[in-house]
Amino acid sequence: MNIHIRNGRLIDPKNQLDSQQDLFIVDRRVAAIGNVPKGFVAEQVIDAAGMIVMPGLVDVAARLREPGYEYRATLESEMAAAVAGGVTSLACPPDTDPPLDEPGLVEMLKHRARALNQCRVFPLGALTYGLKGAELTEMVELTEAGCKAFSQADAPLTDTRVLMRAMQYAATFGYRVWLRPQDSFLAKNGVAHDGEVATRLGLPPIPVVAETIALSTALQLARETSVTLHICRLSSAAAVDMVRAAKQEGLNVTCDVSMNHVHLTEMDIGYFDANCHLMPPLRSQRDRTALRAGLLDGTIDAICSNHSPVDDDAKLLPFAEAEAGATGLELLLTLVLKWAEQEKVPLLHALSRVTINPAKLLGQKMGHLSLGAHADICIFDPAANWRVEPAALRSQGKNTPFNGYEMQGRVRYTLLDGQLVFQQ
Repeated sequence: MNIHIRNGRLIDPKNQLDSQQDLFIVDRRVAAIGNVPKGFVAEQVIDAAGMIVMPGLVDVAARLREPGYEYRATLESEMAAAVAGGVTSLACPPDTDPPLDEPGLVEMLKHRARALNQCRVFPLGALTYGLKGAELTEMVELTEAGCKAFSQADAPLTDTRVLMRAMQYAATFGYRVWLRPQDSFLAKNGVAHDGEVATRLGLPPIPVVAETIALSTALQLARETSVTLHICRLSSAAAVDMVRAAKQEGLNVTCDVSMNHVHLTEMDIGYFDANCHLMPPLRSQRDRTALRAGLLDGTIDAICSNHSPVDDDAKLLPFAEAEAGATGLELLLTLVLKWAEQEKVPLLHALSRVTINPAKLLGQKMGHLSLGAHADICIFDPAANWRVEPAALRSQGKNTPFNGYEMQGRVRYTLLDGQLVFQQ
């Protein structure tokens, strides 16, 4: 279908484009920007006056809960949530049931996603069988099935010899290893940052050193093996400093941060608000400030939703017993806009953290509007105000720390491969 998107403010971080120009789509790809291509006849016209036209968002951490946890969410519900939030590509961690440790499971997931045709899904393969941290998976077969990187998700890998062998194997074939740094012994049974709030509420703590010790191990092994290492969900100032130093050294390391940690701190737990029970835990205001500084100077490459839908029953338990996690796909864009406004960050710079940068982390040629690129596009109204209401969220998981918050910026259209998959 030939589509003409007119009167919009076009922002494309990869090509440093920020101006009011029309965009033309032919055969599902970006055919022209500005001038009408020769012989072009529009079959559909989208008037984007007052709106911003940008590449579809790329989210590097979104749990779809299939297979195994359909009572929490389904592929249908979460992909509908994704396109409602302008997300056209996402990476899903391997901690499903069973974990994504066999090619057949990966192929089944990709087949289901293709059939729904709403969002591109990039599975992360399990680093070890069953995520048990003992035996390496067949990374070659998983890559052929469609895995873009290998991860333990939140499952511990305590045997550093196994981790080093995994990195050596991955480095040999040029595969990416994604790790969330947390020492399982220091974090055992912990549910909140080891600070004044956890002390006051009597909650089992997770100290910052649980993150930094695991991160130090990962960085040392990456230095030894030359693997391409991605650190998932930094949460502390100390960890940001360590990654910054590693990058300055020339280590092949990247990292991301959850949108929750960009905006919230341990103080938001208030009086045992289970919606703020997250992993990693919300930390101090100093840590949040350091995370924002890391985004500004490029130490942190991407912002993700860390979308982890949880059923209501699991959140109605006491804080320490409630399941960690929150929905986030529909909030990613508006929270990035909120951060950009608060820090006076130009949109061109801010939006790179959810488009071209995460696309690079996945090794995918997307997240931009170059001529010939797949027409994965998000069109949003930056002036639209709305309130986060659980009942209005399309995700099956209704729990978020931002319930009741006033937000600015709302997605009006989402196009995947040149086809309109969402309109509001």
